[in-house]
Amino acid sequence: MLAGRSYKFAEFVLWTRRPLYALIAFNAAVVVLYQVVGLKWLTIPWGVAFMLGTTVALMAGFKSTQTYNRTWEAQQIWASIAGMSRLWGTVSRDFLSDGKESQRLIYRHLAWLTALRYQMRDSKAWETAKKASNAEYLKNYGVPEKERALEVEIAKYVSPEEKSRILIANGKATQVLGLQSEALKATLDSGVIPANVFFELQKILKEFQDLQAKSERIKNYPYPRQYAVINAIFVRILCFLLPLGIISELERLNQLVEGVMAGHMVWLAIPLGVLISWMYAALDQVGESSANPFEGGANDVPISQICNSIEIDLRQLLGESGVPLSSSPSRPIVM
Repeated sequence: MLAGRSYKFAEFVLWTRRPLYALIAFNAAVVVLYQVVGLKWLTIPWGVAFMLGTTVALMAGFKSTQTYNRTWEAQQIWASIAGMSRLWGTVSRDFLSDGKESQRLIYRHLAWLTALRYQMRDSKAWETAKKASNAEYLKNYGVPEKERALEVEIAKYVSPEEKSRILIANGKATQVLGLQSEALKATLDSGVIPANVFFELQKILKEFQDLQAKSERIKNYPYPRQYAVINAIFVRILCFLLPLGIISELERLNQLVEGVMAGHMVWLAIPLGVLISWMYAALDQVGESSANPFEGGANDVPISQICNSIEIDLRQLLGESGVPLSSSPSRPIVM
């Protein structure tokens, strides 16, 4: 997530420069073939390009809306996780007679957050974080889950026995919730908590399971590939036909313009074609890079920061000393 006010224009152009290079070369080649080589048939009616542009604009708008909705839903899920985590910490601290057991429940919950955020950062075939433009931009930030191993992080919160059970499981976050449920049952049997508190904590645990499932749904089910592919195809067709339509319109102006541009208006098809085509191509690139809010991209939901904030709050609830305070981001991109 961008921590600053906005991306700089130069930054955005640099990020989209690869398709921009191709558009400049193609538009220049079309105009040279028309104006210099003399291929005067290399035009199409402007109405064709206009209709195609309208269709692509509708498709691009649909994709942008849907990909934004995925990111917005992910933000809501993790905001709920943060709120329920603080509730878990408060109930665990205030309704258990054993302070050590309260700490174990809270630390085990931090292990669940750790396992879940690492699970969300796993790479999927359809994600775009490894594409050249996104991989290049990675130098502006770091992904904590790619820099530190899960076994090192999770060892801070659970015993070696529990750590072993978690790491050998396929669903590590689910395994932590299972361990949490076992621990709650043990505290009930030993009389550390009364039955009503046990059932209240189980309700919160169920809420965590539901929130995990919602987060996994966004992670494991991509923006429908058929819509992504058809949008990319339409954008490429538009970029191919647009300069042909612009040339036909500018050719008309040759009869009306005097001075240095008389007879040369067609050359304006290069900057105009590049600009309009780049707008559509960049919009498609933005939509594709926003469709997966946990992939480790610059526009991700900042789950690492959310988990760090939750840990600070819960450890302070326990009255621990030396808990680091949350600081302002030192990088423009916060994960």
